[in-house]
Amino acid sequence: MKRLPPLPALHTFLVTAQHCNFTRAAQHLHITQGAVSRQIAGLEEQLGYPLFQRQARGLSLTREGQDWLPRVQQVFALIEQGVREVGARTATLQLKAPTCVMRWLLPRLMEWQALRPDVPVELTTTVQHGVDFRHEGFDAAVVYGSPPAQGSLVRKLFDEQLTPVCAPSLLQGGMPLERVEDLARHMLLHPSRDERDWRLWLQAAGAAFEPQGRRQHFETLDMAMAMASQGTGVAIGDWALIGDDLRSGRLCMPFALKVMTGKGYYLVCPSKSLPPGLGELLEWLQARASL
Repeated sequence: MKRLPPLPALHTFLVTAQHCNFTRAAQHLHITQGAVSRQIAGLEEQLGYPLFQRQARGLSLTREGQDWLPRVQQVFALIEQGVREVGARTATLQLKAPTCVMRWLLPRLMEWQALRPDVPVELTTTVQHGVDFRHEGFDAAVVYGSPPAQGSLVRKLFDEQLTPVCAPSLLQGGMPLERVEDLARHMLLHPSRDERDWRLWLQAAGAAFEPQGRRQHFETLDMAMAMASQGTGVAIGDWALIGDDLRSGRLCMPFALKVMTGKGYYLVCPSKSLPPGLGELLEWLQARASL
């Protein structure tokens, strides 16, 4: 089997054929004119026929050189395409999300990585609910609140729906949770210090009491849900975010009422021109949110 020509020599041939001049080819390749001449001569010796006709005013391709040129151009075009496409597939997508959505988002991203290891995602979590793409280099973000004005592409995941949750064991204890007023006998777990979520739900439920009894505050929704799952008290949670906990039996809903707050969770991108794989990820997350 005949030995294949070396790739650097083929590249030198391609550049020389484009310029038809050893001097200009050497300038383009940042090597000496003598090095270009030697590489072409070595390639011609290996192939067994000349590729250029040396003339006083420059070079011209021989018939064999003319046959070689489109083939070599195709080879390097394929290499360039491969570098571009493979590099794009392995580029890691940068995603930002608030900690309050982690209970829902993290299991879905782990599932995504198992399905699509060729589209890796690096997740940055924050206590902030928004994103500023002018100063933050993320490909996309999950934001919480009202529909965001910033971002060229916005897709809704789900609305916030508040409902009390607790461990199933709490319902089997000595203090029942059959009426809204029964909450006054239990410790209320707050995912924030302003107690806004509990007050909103109690008002919608027509509660005849203010949450002035035993209560405990947490910095994140995750911490409040973790304490509720241990039977410590009753937490107020977002129904859309705790579906996995409800399905697994770690938590249960003592009341059927879910209160819409007018806020929600959104996928936001700084541009409608998406990096490879990001469009698929966004569509997949939206589909998972609708289940």
